[in-house]
Parts: sequence; structure tokens; C-alpha cells
Amino acid sequence: MLDKAPNGKVSELLATLDQALAAGEVEAALELFQTDCYWRDLVAFTWNIKTMEGKDAVRAMLEARLADTKPSHWRIAEGEASSEADGIIESWIQFETAVARGFGHLRLKQGRIWTLLTTMVELKGFEEPQGFDRPMGAKHGADRNRKTWKEEREQEAAELGISRQPYCVIVGGGQGGIALAARLRQLKVPTLVIEKNQRPGDSWRKRYKSLCLHDPVWYDHLPYLPFPANWPVFSPKDKIGDWLEMYTKVMELNYWSSTTCKKAKYDEAAGEWTVVVERDGQEIVLKPKQLVLATGMSAKPNMPKFEGMELFKGDQHHSSQHPGPDAYKGKTAVVIGSNNSAHDICAALWEAGADVTMVQRSSTHIVKSDSLMEIGLGPLYSEQAVRNGMTTEKADLIFASLPYKILHEFQIPIYNAIRERDADFYKRLEAAGFMLDFGDDGSGLFMKYLRRGSGYYIDVGASELVANGSIKLKSGVDVKRLTEHSVILTDGTELPADLVVYATGYGSMNGWAAELISKEVADKVGKCWGLGSNTRKDPGPWEGEQRNMWKPTQQPGLWFHGGNLHQSRHYSQFLSLQLKSRMEGLATPVYGLQEVHHLG
Repeated sequence: MLDKAPNGKVSELLATLDQALAAGEVEAALELFQTDCYWRDLVAFTWNIKTMEGKDAVRAMLEARLADTKPSHWRIAEGEASSEADGIIESWIQFETAVARGFGHLRLKQGRIWTLLTTMVELKGFEEPQGFDRPMGAKHGADRNRKTWKEEREQEAAELGISRQPYCVIVGGGQGGIALAARLRQLKVPTLVIEKNQRPGDSWRKRYKSLCLHDPVWYDHLPYLPFPANWPVFSPKDKIGDWLEMYTKVMELNYWSSTTCKKAKYDEAAGEWTVVVERDGQEIVLKPKQLVLATGMSAKPNMPKFEGMELFKGDQHHSSQHPGPDAYKGKTAVVIGSNNSAHDICAALWEAGADVTMVQRSSTHIVKSDSLMEIGLGPLYSEQAVRNGMTTEKADLIFASLPYKILHEFQIPIYNAIRERDADFYKRLEAAGFMLDFGDDGSGLFMKYLRRGSGYYIDVGASELVANGSIKLKSGVDVKRLTEHSVILTDGTELPADLVVYATGYGSMNGWAAELISKEVADKVGKCWGLGSNTRKDPGPWEGEQRNMWKPTQQPGLWFHGGNLHQSRHYSQFLSLQLKSRMEGLATPVYGLQEVHHLG
């Protein structure tokens, strides 16, 4: 009977799959899949980030990619055991392709594959130097021409971008650019990070002073160097800024701070970019083969245009430029918006003694931080999860193994439980006039984030101030115009104001492509972010993956890297392997290249 335990069932299926794929028998392999199956591939088979939904899609991918990929050695991952619960068998798996080693996750339903995740872990012959292969560091023996580590680093820093061209230029030295550069460093890809701020971490330091990460520490580790065990659960902005600066230094990144990227142009014939930057008052021309825009989802402010803005006598600025509340004690403030930044800024202004009104133009999803941690994130990203043997890498892959097509089905019960647990809290908010939602289908925060990157607030205290009236609220209205000293709303209400903060969000990341390269290239690439779910601010058709993120685009040599710390960490692995493979001249035929349905 042992062979009918989960391990036996998975091993038998993987052996059959291995045999069918090795023989090129696609139909035999398809017999092992459920009709409603999902195969999500992160680079290993498709040189892309793509989900095949249903047997027809799996068939098409295998017919196109099987001969080149040559998958083999499918087996339960070393040291792992399969498990079974509620009729679903789950297992960590490993496999190889012609050029790489892979790791994945499998779910069996009624004996057949329901969900399959395959990820590229490393390229054969280009493995990261770690474990038994870690660098020696010290150079034993005698050599009159010996250079110290410090001298070698100084020489590299002096040459790269000046006398020696980088293979890859990353525009944006925040969390995303830093995480990717660290991966590329380990893969020996000459990389230069361009950052306009004076120091790594300044993109955090320069935000409003009350800003903290709303995601817990277990969700936010960077590659190779996790936070210490006594790091706070929620990192204050200046502390995370210092961590990023330290990380940049100890991971030996080639990082040009105080450098502005002015323009870029792609030479199709040469297959390289001309990137013009200004550093220390000097214009420098870089010639990388690959250009990564890692300016993040929160880099292109959406600054609204309202009648009378030029007449307003007080202070007005986008939330990204908000200096903090200190100068506004005793002043009257109006904050336009009702998502994370709006709530944080309103709360800080109230604490500083300002009279503050939030203008809520559309409904917002609110989830209490402790409820999100315990019910939403707890099984994967928490101290208890760590104690239960969960690693960051496994948590990332479990989350990645759930296809976006059905992810909302897993999220709805979570947010139903949160809604029940915090019913009194939500009742009080609505009684104050706040317009609540749980997403178009009740699937809550993560789906809103993946679909549109906005429309929510993780409550760390501001919602109580809204509920009890400390933060005044005007909901279901918009701004009609500004006068010298007030904001006039569409319902005729006049709000006196010394300060107006526009917490109105950010544009698509390809806005930077339009500004840096050209509108033609931005349109060629199309909209970044969103799944095509046909929900609010995420127009169809269905894409199945995040548009243009971490994968090839319609513009050769142009990549987009961004998202929260979790995504920066997780997807930097797969983007770095795509870049490394191209540097080494490996064949990288992209299956299912992103089509353009929407411009930026």
C-alpha cells in the first residue's frame, strides 16, 4: 500500500510524465492533466512568464517548445515529501531541461495534474558561486603584483561605464533595481544601476516621515541577505532606507547615485542601447545590450488638473512630494484620495494638530493590519510559518503556484473571514460615510493589488480616526475647482484649505519609457501591470499574467522590473536568468510574447 501513499502517486505520475515528454508523446503527457488544468511557467519552458490554461494551451506550448527544452529527470524534490489534504495531493518537484535545472510545485486532483508550476533555478554551466563553489576570497601564496579586494573593487567601479561598457543598465536604484543588480552580480553580468537620488534608500527617506512598510518583515526579505531575526515586523522608512544602502554596499553593486538618466535609444542593427546619463555635471554615454526600467509602480505620479489650481495661495503637492506634517500644525488640510498614502498622510497631519479632511472620490478596500497578518499572510509569511518550517523561497513559490485565473477563489474565503471578524469595525466606518468595497468579486486586497495596484488601505490606525470623525470625510464627490483659499467639491461644498495633498496615485510604468525613450516605444510595449480581469481599472482581455513585468516585451532589450519587496525579490531571480542567458548567447525563443491590447 505504500506506493499508493502521496509520495508513491506523485512518483508514479512523474515517471510517466518523464517518459512521455522524453519520447515527444504530447498526447500521452496530456492524459496526465485535468481538463481544467493550469501550467504556470517561470522561464524554464517558455523563456517567458506565462500560464497555460487548459489542456489545449498546454498542448500548444509543448508542441512548440518540447523539442528545444528536452525536459528530463522529473522527480519529487530532494528532501521533500508529498502531502494530501481535502482530496488534493501537493508536492515539491525538480526537473532538468537542456540548459537549466528547475524546481516546481504540483497539485494533483483525482490523480491528475491540476496545477503545475515550473521555474528555472539555474543555468547549467553558469551556476551562482555558492556552497562548495563559493569564492575563496583570500589569495594564498606570494605575488608581487597582487591586488587586494579593495583595489579590485575600486578598479571595477572606476572602469564600468567609463572604459568598459556594462551589459545591463538598470534605471532606478530602489528596492527593485537593487535586488535585480544583486542577482546579476552573482551571475557575473556586468551591471550598472542609475539612481537620481544622492544615496541608496533615499526613495524611502524622502517620503513623509510617518511612512512605514505595511507588509510584515517575513514578506520583505531581499535576495541572499534576509533581515535579522530581531528586525521589527514593520520597518520605518528611514530604517529600510539604511538597510538598502547597506545592502548595496555589501553586495558590491555598481551603483551610480546622483545620476540622471536623460534619454535612451535602441539601435536595432547593433542590438544595443545608447543611454545618456548626467553624472557630476558630466554627460556620459552608455552602450548596454539590455535596459531595465526599475523605477517602480510608484514613480510616475498622477497629478490631476483641476480648475483654479494656479490660483490657490496655500501649499499643494502630490503625495509623493509631501514633506510631512510638521509645518501644518493649526492649519487646514484637504487630502484628495482614500488609499494607503491618503490615510497615512491624514493621520500624520491630525497627530501634528492640523484640521484635516479626506475627500474620497471612489470606494476603497480596507483591511486591518492584524487581520491581514493573521488570516491573509499568516500561513506563509509569519513567525509561526517560520517555526512550522516555511522558508521565504517556498512561500514565494506556493503563492506563485496558484494561477491568477483561480487565485480569487482562494482569496474570497479569506476576506469573508476578515469581513466577519471585523464586522463592527466596518459598520462604524460605513456609518461615518466611508465607501467600502472588497473588490469587484469580494476577493480583497491581493487581487486589487495585482489587477490595478491601487484602491486599498491596510489599516494601521487611520481608519479609527475616520470612523470617530477626527479625520473629517467627504465621500462620493470629486473636486470641481480650487479658489485662492479653498477646494470646491462637485456637490457644492466648500472646504477651506491651507494645504491640498493630491494622493491620486501613479501612472503605468511605461510612462517612463515614453519619457526616456519615446512614445512610439511606449506604445509598442503597451500598458504595464494588471491581469486583464475586466474589473475596475484592469480592462480585458484576460492576460493571465502581469502585463510586461519581469519578462520580454515587444521592444527587444527592454524590460520592466517593479512591485513590492516580495515581488522584487521573487521575480528578480527569473529576470536575472533571462538576462544572463542572453549575455551568454543561449537560444531564448520566447513562447507567447506579450500582445499589446492597451497603451499606457
